[in-house]
Amino acid sequence: MGDCISSCATRISTAALRGSPPNRYTLFVSMATTRDNTPDRTHDRLVSAARADEEQGFELKLRPRRLGEFIGQSKAKEQLAIALEAARSRGEALDHVLLFGPPGLGKTTLATIIANELEVGFQQTSGPALQIQGDLTAILTNLRERQVLFLDEIHRLQPVLEEKLYTALEDYKLDIIIGQGPAARTHVMEIKPFTFVGATTRPGLLSSPLRSRFGILLRLEFYTEEELRVIVERSAEVLEIPVDLDGAAEIALRSRGTPRIANRLLRRVRDYAQVRGSGAIDRATANAALQLLEVDAHGFDEIDRRLLLTIIQKYDGGPVGLGTLAATLAEEEDALEEVYEPFLIQIGFLDRTPRGRMATRLAYEHFGIAAPGRQTGLF
Repeated sequence: MGDCISSCATRISTAALRGSPPNRYTLFVSMATTRDNTPDRTHDRLVSAARADEEQGFELKLRPRRLGEFIGQSKAKEQLAIALEAARSRGEALDHVLLFGPPGLGKTTLATIIANELEVGFQQTSGPALQIQGDLTAILTNLRERQVLFLDEIHRLQPVLEEKLYTALEDYKLDIIIGQGPAARTHVMEIKPFTFVGATTRPGLLSSPLRSRFGILLRLEFYTEEELRVIVERSAEVLEIPVDLDGAAEIALRSRGTPRIANRLLRRVRDYAQVRGSGAIDRATANAALQLLEVDAHGFDEIDRRLLLTIIQKYDGGPVGLGTLAATLAEEEDALEEVYEPFLIQIGFLDRTPRGRMATRLAYEHFGIAAPGRQTGLF
């Protein structure tokens, strides 16, 4: 089958070069191949908290390097500051740290801050990147004294690698099997004490044995509007973008409690200010730019509004099942449950009940629709 597809693709390219139309079969295969390579639409949303590929260098420029520069997350910062000071005073490696919470709140930033505060090396990888035991063994055996190893998306680590990680985290030892069959033998390698920092957006998927290996568990919460305003002003200062207090507050208001979204909106508003405005960002410029981008005062985009209006208008406010809602919106159930719904539930616009999804009174008020009256009982 693979040879057939490759052959068909070659025939399409040859036909295109000669100016002759490809036949019906090869055109069908070409369309199917293109569709399979299309990226997930959920990552194209302006208000998505997932990191886009082109934002990696941009985030590095804006990322604070010290704990004192980190804005927000006061509870997590206080716990981390005490643990860092204690580890420095003893000259030991920091206890292993688990960072969990929605995407875009600063888990990777905090991991780099830990390494900077301890003045040790930093190495980063992710759960999906580790495919075989040799990958994990090579990383662990090359760690330096008290170095920080950061593993993003730890919930996607393969079970066999997770079990291999247990002894490394607890005893700083690594069991290696040398040889195969009856001649195989086990060799125990000593690993230098290190700090393991795991990050996940889905802590419920972590096994209990893995979770118990972490001495410090830090949950990151959504940011307040005031914290996001300070973040927008700091990012604008780093990027040399003129912005006043009201302009920064307007961007922060629509950032869904997430610094990554705030920085992304700041870049888009900057573009609008340079092309349609004076180059400086004030409230009027920010409001006009965000209206053009179809991001409303609550940070909703077109998909959020369509989801809520579908529940309100087509299903009388709910309850409606996830499968029915996904079919109506032509979206995947996983995308609705993991990408769209969490923020709507967090701010009280959507309820997730055993019978299905329901729009709340706040959702009706947001769209200016009268909420249906509750039928009173006879007794």
